[in-house]
Amino acid sequence: MKILALSGSLRRESFNTALARAARELAPDGVEVEIYDGLGLLPHYDQDVDHEDVETPESVADLRRRIEEADALLVITPEYNGTLTGVLKNAIDWASARHRGSWLRNKTVAIAGATTGQYGAIWAQQDAKRVLGIAGARVVGGELPVSTAHERFDAHGNLVDPLVAERLRDHLATLVREAQPLRAAA
Repeated sequence: MKILALSGSLRRESFNTALARAARELAPDGVEVEIYDGLGLLPHYDQDVDHEDVETPESVADLRRRIEEADALLVITPEYNGTLTGVLKNAIDWASARHRGSWLRNKTVAIAGATTGQYGAIWAQQDAKRVLGIAGARVVGGELPVSTAHERFDAHGNLVDPLVAERLRDHLATLVREAQPLRAAA
């Protein structure tokens, strides 16, 4: 099984990208977690560019192909101004262009988020869940908020909090379990 992890942060030392790397390490046996690193390459969504008469930008085609090839998605978002990041929302818009068919339709997705504050990006996760659901994704499980992330990761971005590691393992297990019936039907 293949999970595509999308971190909604472009920051080089992002705790959300570090959480995606931890997911790769803590994934159940037989599960590959691929971290998508092209969010910063996506142009702003423009419906004038997204139709049959215009060549799809390569970065957009790559995102759509990777989503299509994945059995499930793990979307990890920081919280900017109380919601998900613009780059993550932009990626969701490109992946869900309804007039071309949504690459997110019936895709099983789990949400997580990390912040240095006390709430672990819970509002951003709730907004991501809503936006992904509207785009046709099957969002499963609850959120996975990681608060005070600067205390949960070491200076090299390694997850050092055993409770967060256990919660992440459980979150991934739920994602895998929920994606299995759809994968078997494909």
